[in-house]
Amino acid sequence: MKLNKNLILVVFLLFCTGVFAQSSKELTRKKEALQREIELAQKNLNKTTNGKKLTLGQINAIKAQIRLRQEKISTINSEMKNLDNKITENTGKVHHLQGRLSDLKKEYAGMIRFAQRNKNSYDKMMFIFAAKDFNQAYKRIKYLQQFGQYRKKQAAYIQGTEKELSNQIVVLDKDLKNKTSLLKEQESEKVKLDKNRNEQTVVLNKLSKEEKQYKQDIQKKKQQQMAIDREIRAAIAREIAAARKKAEEEERERERIAAAKAKAENKPAPVAATTKPRTTSEALRSTPESAKLSDAFEANRGSLPSPVATGYITAKFGTYMVDQASARHDGVVFQTGEGAAVRAVFNGTVSTVFEKFGKYYVIIKHGEYFTVYENLKSASVSKGDKVSTKQTIGIVANSEGVPELGFQIHRGSTPQNPESWLAR
Repeated sequence: MKLNKNLILVVFLLFCTGVFAQSSKELTRKKEALQREIELAQKNLNKTTNGKKLTLGQINAIKAQIRLRQEKISTINSEMKNLDNKITENTGKVHHLQGRLSDLKKEYAGMIRFAQRNKNSYDKMMFIFAAKDFNQAYKRIKYLQQFGQYRKKQAAYIQGTEKELSNQIVVLDKDLKNKTSLLKEQESEKVKLDKNRNEQTVVLNKLSKEEKQYKQDIQKKKQQQMAIDREIRAAIAREIAAARKKAEEEERERERIAAAKAKAENKPAPVAATTKPRTTSEALRSTPESAKLSDAFEANRGSLPSPVATGYITAKFGTYMVDQASARHDGVVFQTGEGAAVRAVFNGTVSTVFEKFGKYYVIIKHGEYFTVYENLKSASVSKGDKVSTKQTIGIVANSEGVPELGFQIHRGSTPQNPESWLAR
């Protein structure tokens, strides 16, 4: 029973160690990714602050830095909580090993005292010959042999436990040093966060002085985005209409073939079904290939790759506030690195490439889904091209001095929130 309890304890400790190690690695990766995004935001901010004019890109870069740094501090807090659990666990291991070592040493000391009392061969022989019969004498011989072997095993157990205890103390010491390092990192990030907030205050003060010009710029940007969204929606509507028309033509052709076959066989002509308007989903999924592609796209919800290799979201889906002005977007906006490649997030066919306000816009069809890539400096694909996941389709353009990419996902004509489709 005692052996079973010890075994359960060991298995539990090993499980906890595995869980903590895995969680620690995930948190470290997340923290490193956030740091890369913070550095990219700082790089973009440096570009915008070089100009005298206040820009939306500058405000978004500062906001992004504050948000990313808050998230990094939260990740560090999770790391410390994880580490505290690990320190508690390892402290328990050390105490358990110390108690076990103490018991082993006491038991071994008792065996040594017994061995001292029976250290010469004469005493051992007398112990055997004092048996009342042969069977008892044999058992005493076996006992002496097993006692010697057990004493050697106990000595080995003590050495092994001492080594394990030493290793566990090293691990505990390392955990304590890591916690000290995390506390310093957390303090450093809090100082940088305060600096970012001060920068935001300076920018907002500047904004109040340039409010008229800034509002004009925002209004111009909103009007441009509305015009772009209208063109995107119109392009998708044309694709839907073409798919519906094609599906209806194929249905009429099937009816014509069925009627011709009935006539050739002298059978009554089948009653032609009234061609009903198809739903958007039916029209876009009318072929086995498009239905399969739609299902595959939908199956990857939450795990689609980002349209840029590095970047962070500065404008959310739907209605959002830009200081005192509201704006709406059918997708999200990424700030990324200078000259960054824009990537298709899934296999599909390029349905539209158009130019507006000196920038390129690409729409890719994935069965009943469409992905939209806005604000490209150049496009490397054309209408009708087949593309694969992560294939480069163009280069991101600058918007007010900052490399920005607009990204949308539509199911038919209905915009979707890209953040629920993209992998973190």
